[in-house]
Amino acid sequence: MPKFAVVTDSTSYIPSELAQKHGITVAPQVLIWDGQTFRDGIDIQPVEFYSRLKTSKTMPSTSQVSPADMQKIFQEIVAQEMAVLGIFISSKLSGTLQSATQAKEMMGSAGEKVTLVDSQSTAMALGFQVLAAARAAEAGVGVEEAAAFAQTAHERTGVFFAVDTLEFLHRGGRIGGGQRFIGSALNLKPILAVQNGKVEGIERVRAKGKAHERVLELVSEQVNGKSNVRLATLHADAEADAKNILERASAALSPIEALLSEVSPVVGTHAGPGTVGLAYAFE
Repeated sequence: MPKFAVVTDSTSYIPSELAQKHGITVAPQVLIWDGQTFRDGIDIQPVEFYSRLKTSKTMPSTSQVSPADMQKIFQEIVAQEMAVLGIFISSKLSGTLQSATQAKEMMGSAGEKVTLVDSQSTAMALGFQVLAAARAAEAGVGVEEAAAFAQTAHERTGVFFAVDTLEFLHRGGRIGGGQRFIGSALNLKPILAVQNGKVEGIERVRAKGKAHERVLELVSEQVNGKSNVRLATLHADAEADAKNILERASAALSPIEALLSEVSPVVGTHAGPGTVGLAYAFE
């Protein structure tokens, strides 16, 4: 049995079969819509979310996992005489890490068995960090060594994505350095990246197909000459586009792992439908 268990949040997009295989606990973020509260990926799935978003006259809002819910997750793991390694969405994008810190403090002395890491990322760039830690646990690595590895993992992972519009990111206050694109992106497809824990604007490309091509080029530049490359596309109600990019990226970059993931409702609220991205990891 591994010495520790890995906990992350639902913005990691780790396919459920992989999370189950590696014993990863995924804490669901919270979606609030018309007075109702939904657990991300549990009470509402991406297909249902994007279908409703197309016709809804109101916009949903989001909230991070509560400290109480996080504490419950941690305590259940500690009760099995295991330590916890929590790796969460960038603290510059969400208060999730703060909730985890409060949960740890609420546990008293048992909280000493909980180690927390700011991924400085999200989507499968976060997911790849989490999977690496879970695989390390299975290999018998201690929680301290795995945490040290995770602390620098953001240097070996990343994600680029193209959005149909900046409206949703702007409305949710998640745009970061991409703010400069507001007001000048008419008929253009912005390409964004998570850099230094924030969403930053990279380029603007005219036409969706060219934007997707540029995302692939940017990822190729990042992994050029690297070993054990892993790739994952992400999409918000744009599966065909994501599959196309993944096929092309796999043919060009020969990854040891290639995954298709969906943008969860909580992140979809900010990214908007039509978003397509490509995350990477290397060693």
